[in-house]
Amino acid sequence: MAAQTLAQKLIARACQRETVAVGEIVTCDVDLAMFHDSSGPRRLKPMLEKMNAQIWDKSKVVLVMDHYVPEEDDDSRRILKIARDWAREQQLPHVYDSIGICHVVLPQKGHLRPGMFCVGGDSHSPTGGAFGTYMFGIGSTEMLGVVVTGKIWVKTPTTISMQWSGRLTPGVTAKDMMLHMIGLYGTNGANYGAVEFSGSAVSALPMQERMTLSNMSAELGAQAGLIAPDQTTMDYLRAIGVDIEIDLNHWKTDEDADREIRTFDASQLAPMVAAPHSPENVHSVEDFNDIDIQIAYIGACTGAKLEDLRAAAQVLKGQRVDPRVRLMVAPATMRDQQDAQKEGIMDILVGAGAQVFATSCGACSGYGNALAGASNVISSTARNFKGRMGSVDTNVYLASPYTVAASALTGRIADPRAILAEAK
Repeated sequence: MAAQTLAQKLIARACQRETVAVGEIVTCDVDLAMFHDSSGPRRLKPMLEKMNAQIWDKSKVVLVMDHYVPEEDDDSRRILKIARDWAREQQLPHVYDSIGICHVVLPQKGHLRPGMFCVGGDSHSPTGGAFGTYMFGIGSTEMLGVVVTGKIWVKTPTTISMQWSGRLTPGVTAKDMMLHMIGLYGTNGANYGAVEFSGSAVSALPMQERMTLSNMSAELGAQAGLIAPDQTTMDYLRAIGVDIEIDLNHWKTDEDADREIRTFDASQLAPMVAAPHSPENVHSVEDFNDIDIQIAYIGACTGAKLEDLRAAAQVLKGQRVDPRVRLMVAPATMRDQQDAQKEGIMDILVGAGAQVFATSCGACSGYGNALAGASNVISSTARNFKGRMGSVDTNVYLASPYTVAASALTGRIADPRAILAEAK
């Protein structure tokens, strides 16, 4: 049997084949379809009604309200009412209303497992790849086809293997790894192929840091961002109540499978920053130490999970934010916020001067225009395109939660390693 990449194995399972060839177009059975208040009911409901069509399997549909919560205006109230009414009409069994961002809620609720083939109505749906799940984002018309038939066609992609040796040093994270790769290859660097992250540095990452890698494979131009499941994956799943047996030896790329290999040394990586107005405009943090900031934002599926909040707290413990800076913290989910509260992390953040916002997409999607009035913002989010976060007059710099927290303390973009060293 021909050697296969992890991407090929996942697609082969979904189309009931033993193998698939790169470039081959196949029709796959979808194990799960996720959409949110912005991408889902308000677009799908009228199309389904016009076709007089039904959902193929309601147990395989997940709806998350995260983009327009909490309701701030009539438009958001209207959109959320459509979503809530439709969820009740359809009697959907998996609806998560205002408890967090879809890409983090989905795995926390046990919906993602190794070997699955899933789609999401959001461009950051590749987050699921951290669990050995083939997951990618699709538009509303494609989602309509999936919701009615439970199937979708894919062209089997090439695989780019990003192999990270060594270990990350203190103050450097998966966000820095991703920014480094996007800076090297650009926002279309993966050419809509499958990217697989591997190596000792990746194996050492906890699940939520792995999710950051898979999440931002979208910014690299990938269809999917995969990490082969291992014991860390299984430990996470069992901790949230998913007790399943997985053949870990199967769900990995065969050694002689055809793929492009790119190598990196994590031990040599510095904190990275993406300057306006693109995630590919990346340089070392040291190149930005003269940039004053007015807002430091720790939020989004990319940058406000429990691991991210822990990182920020390491920098901010016993410190106070520069009085010229507004530190905004929007935890990714209620569970992450509650766990952070139990660990004393939220007390550290608030004690340092942080304002805590709702567990939603918030400023990352420009909702509420929270950044208005700020010239420079440093953010743990995934994108900094002009106007992406609401204000076209704001320059957004992307960085890790460590770097965002360090910058909040100093009033300018700062290297977190110096602050962490002083705290020892």
